[in-house]
Amino acid sequence: MKEGIRFFSSDMKMSDLVEMNYRLLTVLSRLDMHAGFGEKTVAGICAEAGVDTEAFLLICNMYSYHGYLPTEEALKSADPLSVLKYLHNSHSSYIEDGFMELEKIMDGLVATCREQEKRIILDFLAGYRKEVEKHFEYEEEVFFPYVISVTGHNASQDYSAAIFEENHSNIEEKLNDLKNIVMKYLPPTCDRRLANDALYALSALSEDLEKHTNIENHVLVPMVNRLESKKEA
Repeated sequence: MKEGIRFFSSDMKMSDLVEMNYRLLTVLSRLDMHAGFGEKTVAGICAEAGVDTEAFLLICNMYSYHGYLPTEEALKSADPLSVLKYLHNSHSSYIEDGFMELEKIMDGLVATCREQEKRIILDFLAGYRKEVEKHFEYEEEVFFPYVISVTGHNASQDYSAAIFEENHSNIEEKLNDLKNIVMKYLPPTCDRRLANDALYALSALSEDLEKHTNIENHVLVPMVNRLESKKEA
């Protein structure tokens, strides 16, 4: 995909944006934007929500188009704090909604399994959740405060975006192991409908986490790198 193609615009109606990709409703909800847009534009809804329009458009493009990469101009014109707000709210959404829904489905799915089979699946999911929570905790307690400090021109000399990148892992990959367990090794006593629900939920969460990681790596980190360069100049 050609780098920097802009698929959404600030003057289009927000309802038209959602029509183009209904999955963006997840993005909107994480930025406290909700249905009932009327004829208001993207810029108008963003202004009401206190979200930078250019940052919102970057996030929507990252979510909607595989391989999309923002241009330097797009990164320069967008507010990193709005991107940070989205990422922070996403963390809460994953823990409070995504994992709770997945755990509910998995509990029902393994209810008829033997105890050993049940424990393998549920323990795997619980361990993965702890891993994700630890991943988010590092970002919330170390990297995100650093981003705020960089935007305020008072960043610590002992930390940088490069250090974050060295410690940043793709947390969605391990979900593939759980998907394989559900697809290949569930006993026939398990509910097939719940198995499909579980696979859908696992796939949706994995895809969402991948987009989340891409926004961090290809939007927020380059923004911080640019701010660090300005500080050193």
